Amino acid sequence: MGHEIESAALERGHNIVMVIDKDNTSDIDKLDNGEIDAVIEFTLPDSAFENIIKCLRLGIPVVSGTTGGWMKDLDKAEQACLEHGTSFIHSTNFSIGVNILFRLNMLMAEYVGKYTAYSPAIEERHHVKKIDAPSGTAITLAGDISRLVGRYKGWRFSDDEGDDFIPIRSIREGFVPGTHMVTWDSGVDTLSLRHEAKSRRGLALGAVMAAEFISARKGVFTMGDVLGF
Repeated sequence: MGHEIESAALERGHNIVMVIDKDNTSDIDKLDNGEIDAVIEFTLPDSAFENIIKCLRLGIPVVSGTTGGWMKDLDKAEQACLEHGTSFIHSTNFSIGVNILFRLNMLMAEYVGKYTAYSPAIEERHHVKKIDAPSGTAITLAGDISRLVGRYKGWRFSDDEGDDFIPIRSIREGFVPGTHMVTWDSGVDTLSLRHEAKSRRGLALGAVMAAEFISARKGVFTMGDVLGF
């Protein structure tokens, strides 16, 4: 993702001030908000929160795409953004296509969810090196359905039991960039929404667009704000 983001940023006329990875993590303490318009953070769940907080405390706008266990502290990151007068956006997926999927998923939940004959399920496929499962995107899809359809309390793994939870099936194979499918199944038919990424390029482009959007703004934003939904 780092290479894809760098490529997308350069193509859109931006300069990369600093690249930080596992080999130079201490360089994060050298960031200067006077020369940085935004930080784009795609790291690991066990380091994401600390990285984000360090940048926000320096008053640097942050775009974060890291998912996983750290998201239990997402509200703390948002509060830090407001306390330090900067900007912050987190998304489980920055792809324009996936964010359209999010909107369509909510519309389908509103329309189909009122009919109890239909039951939702989610399947996501990713490359074998993806650490978290289910994907943050799948959890977002399930969360929106459960928020809009009162008979569901959240999500569960597809092998677990619980009719009042939305099953998510996670598949890890090959070099698959990411595929997500939402289905509503009944005894007579099936409705489905599907997004298949061809590469990580869409994620990178969306993240750079988000950085452009928040660099001159203050507050906590969503990709809906960036895309005008």
